Amino acid sequence: MELAVLHRLNVARAAREAAILITDTATGAARLVKEKDGYASDPLSAELAARFRSGASGTFVTPEGHNLFLTVQLPPPRFVVIGAVHISQALAPMAKIAGFDMTIIDPRTAFATPERFPDVPLIAEWPDAVIPAKVGLDPFTAFAVLTHDPKIDDQPLAAALRAGCFYVGALGSRKTHARRLERLRAMGLDDQTLGRIAAPIGLDIRAQSPAEIAVAILAQAIAALRTRGEAAREKAA
Repeated sequence: MELAVLHRLNVARAAREAAILITDTATGAARLVKEKDGYASDPLSAELAARFRSGASGTFVTPEGHNLFLTVQLPPPRFVVIGAVHISQALAPMAKIAGFDMTIIDPRTAFATPERFPDVPLIAEWPDAVIPAKVGLDPFTAFAVLTHDPKIDDQPLAAALRAGCFYVGALGSRKTHARRLERLRAMGLDDQTLGRIAAPIGLDIRAQSPAEIAVAILAQAIAALRTRGEAAREKAA
């Protein structure tokens, strides 16, 4: 592999960018495709799209008979949650099992305690003070607001949408969400962007308890992760 290609791969990894290294197994020739740069005109576009969604590396034989190996590099998914609430307590261990690095932010020190959230990065500060200074957001971050308090939720929710987080969910009824949308529009967000918010949050599994709601949220986030970009590609087609 050329050093220049290896350098680009390492830079992409450090920047939490999705990339695929395509290597011709017969010749050793390699090239790098970064998701953020676009690949619609690439002859392997359909296969690349599937690999970017699945994260699975492996061989691929082109119609011309070339044997390629696709090494897929996806950043580890993160889950940032605003609100040290009962749902978060149930969500934290499940998210860890599913492979998410989770961080919980809540300025209410009565809720944000290590006793309630052992082994989970916990930040007892106002979200808009730590995002993005201490907690960065990117397209491989899932994000959820769970406090029901606009003073805590609204600013970070807007930040998550602007950062392109692959999943953005918000707790609350449809009436609560309608009022939330009005506030977010006043912050300069358009309806297309606001349409990305999953609200009421979670898959509709008739969840009742905090643990059931956590299951619904995690399932919805995983589905969003594994279908990233599908809607945009279907629209373009």
